[in-house]
Amino acid sequence: MLLADFEYDLPSDRIALKPVEKRDQSRLMRLIRSSGEISHYRFSDLPDLLHSSDLIVLNNTKVFPARLLGQRKGITSGPLGKGSRLKSKIEMLLLRPLDQDVWEVLVKPGRKMRTGERVGFGDGKLEAEVLGRGPLGIRTVRLHYSGKLDEILDQFGHVPLPPYIPRPDDSEDRQRYQTVYAKSWGAVAAPTAGLHFTEHVFDRLREKGIQWCEITLHVGLGTFQPIRSEQIEEHRMESERFQISSEAARIINQAKNQGRRVIAVGTTTVRALESAALQNLGEIRAVQSETGLFISPGFQFRVVDGLLTNFHLPRSTLLVLVSAFADRELIGQAYQQAIHEEYRFYSYGDCMLIV
Repeated sequence: MLLADFEYDLPSDRIALKPVEKRDQSRLMRLIRSSGEISHYRFSDLPDLLHSSDLIVLNNTKVFPARLLGQRKGITSGPLGKGSRLKSKIEMLLLRPLDQDVWEVLVKPGRKMRTGERVGFGDGKLEAEVLGRGPLGIRTVRLHYSGKLDEILDQFGHVPLPPYIPRPDDSEDRQRYQTVYAKSWGAVAAPTAGLHFTEHVFDRLREKGIQWCEITLHVGLGTFQPIRSEQIEEHRMESERFQISSEAARIINQAKNQGRRVIAVGTTTVRALESAALQNLGEIRAVQSETGLFISPGFQFRVVDGLLTNFHLPRSTLLVLVSAFADRELIGQAYQQAIHEEYRFYSYGDCMLIV
């Protein structure tokens, strides 16, 4: 399929730059795949739209302040000469740990960073030494610091807001660009479908007898990396770490065996569940692994029966996944109606329930 098949025009004023005041007052579109019926609600209505037998699966990854703003400190060896001082500003996004204090990062501007160079952050309390170069601004670095890395990042790091939110992060983002059930530190982007949940919604789900469980996929470059090939089948996802506990596996398998619906909250949850199922002939087992699964139209879903998801960027892997779960033309119609009904799009925007 062509990447152009996943294009649509979105007025700039439909992009949500800030979250709504109350999480569960975001809007929710329900799309029924079998009939194409579309209806409109608030997220607080979610418990009324689900069956009491449904199982909700959440991604409990936690966003950390992965965006660092620093200054080049020089290069220890190479053509510029030992001790060369370079003063330009550098932005670095920590993607994932590779070894003890060794990280894969994304740097901007990437072409300037050479092997052996150092970048300083936080008044010198943290330095990154470039160990190797990769494509498209990716580098391998070793972090040098004293103390605890998470405390240093909490002090000097920034919330890694998406580039379509053209403003600096603020104190509100620390709390709102995070699900209320976030536990496992390691994501550089929020699993945004979960941003709408509140304790009140969970109370109402509990009252109705709706069960839920948690898994983890640390959102990284794979989720937000753009598709650069015109034929989507040529796209290759960057791997992301995921984990499913034995208890979560038991709950999910039990639901499937009983013929109950499994409702995935977010595309990252879908990819983790379907990756685990592919590894074990459709069964979910406890696993700690990585996945580079790219779900596109024609994919056979083995676990997920319903999907709660935000409205995604055109030409993105997320939109392709949603179009695989529901008919591509049906998703296109739903998006056009969302634009007409003035839904808010992207990370801080509204959501849709596809069943």
